[in-house]
Amino acid sequence: MQTLGWIALAIAIVAVIAWYLSYNAARLDRLHAKVEGSVSALDAQLVRRAEVSIELANSGLIDPASAMLLAEAASESLDTSDAAAVRAEVSEQGVDAHRARVETNLTHTLRAVLGPEVLETMRARDNYAQEQIDRVQAACQRVQLARRFYNDAVADVQNMRAQTLVRVFRLAGHTDLPQVLDFDDTVPQVVAIPVPEA
Repeated sequence: MQTLGWIALAIAIVAVIAWYLSYNAARLDRLHAKVEGSVSALDAQLVRRAEVSIELANSGLIDPASAMLLAEAASESLDTSDAAAVRAEVSEQGVDAHRARVETNLTHTLRAVLGPEVLETMRARDNYAQEQIDRVQAACQRVQLARRFYNDAVADVQNMRAQTLVRVFRLAGHTDLPQVLDFDDTVPQVVAIPVPEA
């Protein structure tokens, strides 16, 4: 009888360990799926910001030299997005270093183009100019949020994969470890200038 008790105990321990490993593998799979979803959301917001930037560049509201710089930076962002969509391996790794440089360049260009004097002039013109400013600001804020969600999802995966049991039993399989994305996504300070009273 004592042998049966030990066998039952061993079976129970193996069952608990198997359940725990299965639970962690499923949780890790969900976290990786969350990273993939947040990559798609971030890409969509980066594309939207580039499109809004091109619209601003073509609106006639800013000087031609600034418009050309902005259109070039935004077009490069769109081209990089198209190239990233073609490469399947980017989905788990996130946005590569080249794209991070391109997006930082667009952020810097937006900040340079939408200086305080330009914003003041735009606001003095009409409601269309204010709509363009608001659209750019909203697109930049969405990029910030999407990048934050992506980096949070990546941090969750990295923390989970750092656990000893996950590493020992290779619960992640051969899936690449996603990396946080770091680029300048500062929103141009378009709210810093008060709207002139009529």
